Amino acid sequence: MNPRFSIIIPVKAINDYVRETVPYIQNLSSQNWELIVLPNDVDLDEWHDTRIQVIPSGRVGPAAKRDMGAEIARGEILVFLDDDSYPEPNLITIAEHYFTDNNVVALGGPAMTPPHDTFWQRVSGAVFLSKFSGSAPERYVPVGEVREIQDWPSVNMMVRKTDFLEIGGFDSPYWPGEDTKLCLDLVKKTGKKILYIPEMVVWHHRRAGLIAHLRQIGGYGLHRGYFAKKHPETSRKITYFIPSAFLFFVAVSLVFTWLPEPMQVIILVGWGLYGVALLFAFKDIFRYETARVAMVAILYTFLTHIYYGMRFMQGLLTQNLVSRLR
Repeated sequence: MNPRFSIIIPVKAINDYVRETVPYIQNLSSQNWELIVLPNDVDLDEWHDTRIQVIPSGRVGPAAKRDMGAEIARGEILVFLDDDSYPEPNLITIAEHYFTDNNVVALGGPAMTPPHDTFWQRVSGAVFLSKFSGSAPERYVPVGEVREIQDWPSVNMMVRKTDFLEIGGFDSPYWPGEDTKLCLDLVKKTGKKILYIPEMVVWHHRRAGLIAHLRQIGGYGLHRGYFAKKHPETSRKITYFIPSAFLFFVAVSLVFTWLPEPMQVIILVGWGLYGVALLFAFKDIFRYETARVAMVAILYTFLTHIYYGMRFMQGLLTQNLVSRLR
């Protein structure tokens, strides 16, 4: 009998993160699954488990790998995970309940920072734990109740296979950002809904070090700026423009002493408000992390806002965006 859930993991090559993830999948409380791992080149199947397929995809992006996995999948529900994420044991058990509603096309849940991640990885993850710093903490910790959503990252997303194939899958050259297009197509073309399930948790390793963190954030900003033009339904939101406005504010602040006195007052008030926002962000982060991690995360937050704002404007001004595989 075919499994109901097909777990799909795109990866450049079998790595230590994937080796960590597979045992967690094998120990899921529901065994109604298969696993499809898609590295670039031929890799030996290290697990000797008939439920696991390792299929070379060639050097293509994560979206193309997931589309390939979906075509191969035998299950009716596609489970998308990243190679550096691993699930809680009840992931599939929880999802089974919500897929009894035929009007639900997809589910998304939070991707939490593993407690054993390094200090700098935890700092990177902590930036996203407050709406005052990263704007969507529900993507990183369970927040609120089950509710309808319009956009969700593919690190922890499940989609009905028939609907996925009907809309053409990801069919996207972009990375990151391919999940934004998928969610938009799912909602518009199927007329069904995507639900946020706070208890449907996976653990997701973060970037280690400031440069790696900013590189990731910059990729998000670049693609979101481009999508603000290309997919305004979900990407032309005021919250995505705020870091670029803040970047302009910082630039004006650099010539503070040359400004008229009324403008100087406005600048000072603006920095005061930003300081208050950072205090609220620290309070939110401190709910989940140590004071030391939270303090360093506030510095990361400032730099994150600056760099995201720069890259967002670059994306907004780009005529034809070409994603580069790393």
